[in-house]
Amino acid sequence: MKVTVIISIYNNIPFLKVVLDSLQLQTEKDFEIVVSEDGENPDVKTFLNQYPFSQPWQHLTQKDEGWRKNKAMNNAIRASKANWLIFIDGDCVLHRKFVEMHLRYADENSILAGKRVKLDEASSQLILKDSSKIKSLQELLIRRLFFGRGGLRYIEEGIFISPDGLMGFIPKVRTLNHLTGSNMSFSKKAILSINGFDEDYVLPAVGEDYDLTWRFDSAGFTHKSVRNLAVQYHLSHIENWVNQDENMKICRHKQMENNYICRNGLEKRI
Repeated sequence: MKVTVIISIYNNIPFLKVVLDSLQLQTEKDFEIVVSEDGENPDVKTFLNQYPFSQPWQHLTQKDEGWRKNKAMNNAIRASKANWLIFIDGDCVLHRKFVEMHLRYADENSILAGKRVKLDEASSQLILKDSSKIKSLQELLIRRLFFGRGGLRYIEEGIFISPDGLMGFIPKVRTLNHLTGSNMSFSKKAILSINGFDEDYVLPAVGEDYDLTWRFDSAGFTHKSVRNLAVQYHLSHIENWVNQDENMKICRHKQMENNYICRNGLEKRI
């Protein structure tokens, strides 16, 4: 198969359902799904065993011992069967061309970086109640772009622009030089070259995106933007944001030592 789509989740089954539903709508069909759970909720297992997948899939779990997303991502990398890996979160619904666009611009020497629109409560509930409404999100976002955004944030990131259309030049000029952990892709060769995600990070943020950005840069990879191409819709929920000072302290220390091939990653080199 061409690609592995890795979904990072923790407990939220209604959100996971619509994310999986959006994967069933993809124009590109040749991919596997790896649901990598930072925990081992039996309800998630029951749900997945009953879900009508159209693609090969795997469900990975680990003991719930606090935030260990990076460990869960490394588990998924080891289990993946494709050479190109797309990473998304369990609260991010996908435009139907999402996988197609990541594959279209796949390049072993490049790291693909996308963004996401943050939906408000009303638009989130629309698709949570009826996932077929995912198809109408583009029309909704365009209306809200011109006639009032409401609670939508980063709405420009949610507009799909065909690279083959008259406006195809726009994604080319909307560059991006950093990663968002919920919308990125790269080759297995690339992530192996920096020894995967760094498991020294045990708090959210930094270790799942910022850390990867500088490490890929140091390893000689270039960043390629898929803004307005690989479009993603982030479902509204209360965000459990934490202070990033501790993670940034860890990251700066690693940067000073130029430890871009992490010691506590896919392989343990401690």
